[in-house]
Amino acid sequence: MTEIKWYFDFISPFAYLQMAQFSHLPKNIKLKPIPVVFGGLLAHWGQLGPAEISPKRKFVYRFFQWKADSLGVPFKMPPSHPYNPLSSLRLCIAAGSKIEDVQVIYNIIYGKGIQPDSEEGLGMMAQELNIKNPEEAINNIDVKEKLKQNTENAVTDGVFGVPTFVVKDELFWGGDATDMMLDFLTNPTLFETSEMKRISEMPMGKTRKPK
Repeated sequence: MTEIKWYFDFISPFAYLQMAQFSHLPKNIKLKPIPVVFGGLLAHWGQLGPAEISPKRKFVYRFFQWKADSLGVPFKMPPSHPYNPLSSLRLCIAAGSKIEDVQVIYNIIYGKGIQPDSEEGLGMMAQELNIKNPEEAINNIDVKEKLKQNTENAVTDGVFGVPTFVVKDELFWGGDATDMMLDFLTNPTLFETSEMKRISEMPMGKTRKPK
């Protein structure tokens, strides 16, 4: 079995759509879901989120619906997005962060379109995860620390966005990177060609000054 890290944040529908295709992955792959705070990654690398750029927000929301329709995957955006994902991330950790836990939460948020940072959403997630006291779970010191550590580990691995697979120190970012990751597993020398090495080590050309 090949264990692969899968970094995600429930705020990302890209991860939901990628997860919906996991049943097609080879059986010798064992995914390790790792919930992280996407906002923490953005802050570390100095990026804006997709929803913080108005025309990009409109495009990606339309893309989510189009992609879900093309895959035949149930999809409904919650009433408000982006939202505060901390409660859903912490509930996932409290439940054990198993792939089944991730699927339960994602199906509530984007399968049913329930607002996850609402009282209804919190209650529904907790019920489906068999967590009796959700407030206690999301305020647990160990749970909070685990989420913080997950995010720090993601930065250490070089992760800059979600979803991201990490395989043997190589990153495969984005909902459309699954095939590239599978090609790497089949051909571990994928990035060792002369051209792959050249573009991986290219010097920076012009750079923009921060505003």
